[in-house]
Amino acid sequence: MNFTSPGNKTMSGPLFVEEGTPEARGSDRYLLAGVFMLMMFGILAVYSSIAYFAEAHSTTANKLVIGHIVKLVIAFVVMIIFSKLNYWHLKRFSRVAVILSWVFLIIVALYGNEVFGARRYLNVAGFSFQPSSFASVALLIHLVVMLTEKKEYIKDFKKSFVPIMIWISITCLLIGIEDFSSAALLMAICFLIMFIGRVSVLQLGAVALVGLLGAAFLLSQSLERQSRISNYFEQVIHIKSDEFALAAGYQAQQAHIAIAKGGFFGVGVGKSTQRDFLPAPYNDFIFAIIAEEYGLIGAGFILLIFVLILIRGVVFIARNARDEAGAMLAVACTLTLVLYGFVNAAVACGLFPVTGLPMPFVSYGGTSMLFSGVMVGILLNISKYRRDEKLA
Repeated sequence: MNFTSPGNKTMSGPLFVEEGTPEARGSDRYLLAGVFMLMMFGILAVYSSIAYFAEAHSTTANKLVIGHIVKLVIAFVVMIIFSKLNYWHLKRFSRVAVILSWVFLIIVALYGNEVFGARRYLNVAGFSFQPSSFASVALLIHLVVMLTEKKEYIKDFKKSFVPIMIWISITCLLIGIEDFSSAALLMAICFLIMFIGRVSVLQLGAVALVGLLGAAFLLSQSLERQSRISNYFEQVIHIKSDEFALAAGYQAQQAHIAIAKGGFFGVGVGKSTQRDFLPAPYNDFIFAIIAEEYGLIGAGFILLIFVLILIRGVVFIARNARDEAGAMLAVACTLTLVLYGFVNAAVACGLFPVTGLPMPFVSYGGTSMLFSGVMVGILLNISKYRRDEKLA
């Protein structure tokens, strides 16, 4: 079976054969502008929220912010590199990348650094590396590859559905051992991409039921996860009563205080007080710090940027992609970026239980920011090789 790439390259087996090069257009400037604004907001928010963390680790906020800026620059360089790399070439390495991510996930489960009761990071040559971010991107790319290769018999349970679910299940299971929230979100995104790829809804529904049972089992194996869920439901039940202060978890309570203090216009840049009380205000709860310092206006502006990324990624880039693989890959990358941002904000607002998911390009971090840059770079490349605008 032959597949035509955006570069008019026909793939027969593992190799591409040149048949000509299409005219590459400019990348999506609106998407790039949205990401750049998130980065600028992130620098200011991290600088405001990381002072207490710096003091506790015998360093200064300036050093940590400089480190954050360096990571942003690296992510930006990676973004530019992947925007120049024809996305169809990623097809060659997707299978190997997923298998390699499994090795990393097994190693981190056995020998990783324990942070807040979970092993999620590996120290490599003095640098901290989170394999789950790598695994998520690798799986999404390989999922699109499989959906493209099996499109002629996509409804076949044995030939299509079972092989696809094996890759998804192993990856999500290995991630879910230590990072249930990331695994659940990745599974949901995979199901959405499979639905777009015309996989049988009946088959998806059956596996979703099994997945819920598996999620219940993973929750039952962790007291920390159970406490997060129970605190969330207690918060919902007692949200309007005096029992809320005692019923809700400490993290959620402090985040709500920060958002309430911010009001409409905020308390001012660098004037947050809840940063001294919130656990990980520079990462998991950075949206609460933004809401406190910039108010509803600033918090709403951040969410609007993610809405812009969603619109550009799905309505423009995916819709006008030159092939199905480009369209599905654009949707996968866009949903991952946007859902991470929305979930982070929802946790701070008390709409979701505490998950520990960062806000892309805003939260302090390295690996997640790096692979967010990879996904934006892929989106920018897909936007270059879009269909003729008259036909689109």
